[in-house]
Amino acid sequence: MLNEIYDACEKKMKSSIEHMQRDFKTLRTGKITTSVLDNVRIDYYGTMTSLDQVGSIIATDATTIVVNPWEKNLLPAIESAISKANVGANPNNDGDQIKLFFPAMTVEQRKESVKQMKGMGENAKVSLRNDRKNANDQIKKLEKDKEITADESKSAQDNIQKITDKFSANTEQILKDKEAEILKV
Repeated sequence: MLNEIYDACEKKMKSSIEHMQRDFKTLRTGKITTSVLDNVRIDYYGTMTSLDQVGSIIATDATTIVVNPWEKNLLPAIESAISKANVGANPNNDGDQIKLFFPAMTVEQRKESVKQMKGMGENAKVSLRNDRKNANDQIKKLEKDKEITADESKSAQDNIQKITDKFSANTEQILKDKEAEILKV
């Protein structure tokens, strides 16, 4: 029973870290990636659709992204959606495709990206603490229902804390590495 709680807690914490890492993909670092457009949605025949579902998105070099829609009549909608998304570059529509030319990041932009990254990291840490609390609440309920002893409850809560410490240290290392990547010129 306790092992199930440990496994569930570990699975949730792993999921929290994976979510943080997916969020990192929307951050701008020195080299531009197509994931900066992941949150851009366009109205595709009445349905809000992600950009990669209506065309191909390619990073041609470190500072350029090309969006090639499968239907040319979507160009104005894509251009408008990218402008509203404020991804850091203005869309250039040449009638066939949209090109985004990203300027080199300034020190201020890098610091802003680090700030956003730390906010994402803080959200992950809060999620880890919530996962720990939920696991501990389940353990306390087992103790209250007399399914485990007080000693077993204390030991189980210590194990949950060890799991939390492991994931917190992992999160800190990921944040440190990501900050170094963003600040590297």
